[in-house]
Amino acid sequence: MLNFISFGSGSSGNCYFLYTETEGLLIDAGIGIRTLKKYFTDYGLTDKTINGILVTHDHADHIKAVGAVSSDWFLPVYATQPVHRGITQNYCVRKKVKPGYERTITYHETFCIGAFEVTPFPVPHDSSDNVGYIIRHDGNTFCIITDAGAVTPEIEHAIKEADYLVLESNYEYERLMAGPYPQYLKERIVSGRGHLSNIQCGKAIAENATAKLKHVWLAHLSEENNHPELARKTIEHTLRSYGIIAGEDFKLDVLKRKTPTFTSI
Repeated sequence: MLNFISFGSGSSGNCYFLYTETEGLLIDAGIGIRTLKKYFTDYGLTDKTINGILVTHDHADHIKAVGAVSSDWFLPVYATQPVHRGITQNYCVRKKVKPGYERTITYHETFCIGAFEVTPFPVPHDSSDNVGYIIRHDGNTFCIITDAGAVTPEIEHAIKEADYLVLESNYEYERLMAGPYPQYLKERIVSGRGHLSNIQCGKAIAENATAKLKHVWLAHLSEENNHPELARKTIEHTLRSYGIIAGEDFKLDVLKRKTPTFTSI
């Protein structure tokens, strides 16, 4: 049985775990290692079931503990060359990834980690590089896309492939524009290398989801410019305008920012 846990999703720290009883993949390591170890204990998990760490990009809320987790649990870290370089240069990453644990990945080149088949693809964001992942395991296709400034053909393809989808729904446009952020930051967020709004997220799902899509998780919600119920209602309204009913055509959940969200797939 495949399980999915989000240990945190948002600017305070991002970390996800896709796993079976015998193996699993961490995706990003943006929460503290002590917190992560506590969560593993709480859920009866062991680091022996982790095959490696997949990194999306090199912003601190996704990588600040990656070196510590890799070192303590002897885990390889998979990232593109620019992201590996960014991890090394990021002052927020106090413990760097040891060279022997670095694994370099390339867009669209599929590789295997245990029974997981992983395909990275480019995602636009204002980091040194950023990827989403299509992960296949025992007939299931899991896709994660976070920190995306725009919906690209690669992202559309990934959504079409997905049985299970984690997709960024970062902000509500009107709330962002009326909020206290300085203008330059608002412009960065809405740019093609910023984040996806609730409406952009909803349209991306509605226009690309296939009949095999079973579950969608909304990720990386802004604490200042969004709210879980607001995101859910906006997405549901957008989907309904396309004739799609969340909860009937597929499950829809919102990942918590600072506490775990568990799902058995």
